Amino acid sequence: MASKSRGNAGHRAVKRPAAASGDGLGEHLKALRAARGMTLERLAAATGLTKSYLSKIQNSRKLPPIATLSRIAQALGTGIGSFFGDILEAREGASVVRKDERLPVVRGGTAFGYDYVSLAHKRLSKRMEPFVFTFPSKIDRHVFFDHGGEEFVFILSGRVVFQVGDERHTLEEGDSIYFDAAIPHRGWSVGRDDARALVVVHATERSEPPAPAPPARKPRKKAPRKP
Repeated sequence: MASKSRGNAGHRAVKRPAAASGDGLGEHLKALRAARGMTLERLAAATGLTKSYLSKIQNSRKLPPIATLSRIAQALGTGIGSFFGDILEAREGASVVRKDERLPVVRGGTAFGYDYVSLAHKRLSKRMEPFVFTFPSKIDRHVFFDHGGEEFVFILSGRVVFQVGDERHTLEEGDSIYFDAAIPHRGWSVGRDDARALVVVHATERSEPPAPAPPARKPRKKAPRKP
């Protein structure tokens, strides 16, 4: 049963899935595809991901990072929050998430080492996705992330080396960075403790394909004038 939150009368919970697991994510991906009549082939073409990789996500054999979830969500015309937590009807008004209601999305970021907690999972229709990230101290040197839109990172604690393209920046508590998320990027902790940051992802709006033009009318043949 969906839990009721204080001060959030503007939204009504429709369904409460399993908490932050590969099973729940895969089930939601399948349900969202079915609701939109989108095959894995079409989703693969829209996201630039392979059909095999998407199938593994749907079958709970892979847990994708935020960048990949963002890409899939955009192709499905929804937000990342629709894969986790309460699925809500899109309504106007404020959505409040109390500190004890934060939703762990992925622990350990699968093979990527990132932990992130959703701060706005109660609102389905939104243009921003805020998270609290915990950066690992070790990451694969070949791993970068890129996705549409823009991203803002505010360091809450610890020190982070954040790389955007070929540039590296050392960020400490209170520092922030804003960048084009289409540029390959990544970050990792330096020091004894893993660093934490507020990360806000602003996804690009999906442009609807233009409606097909109506068939051109054939010009009527003029009847010959009578002499």
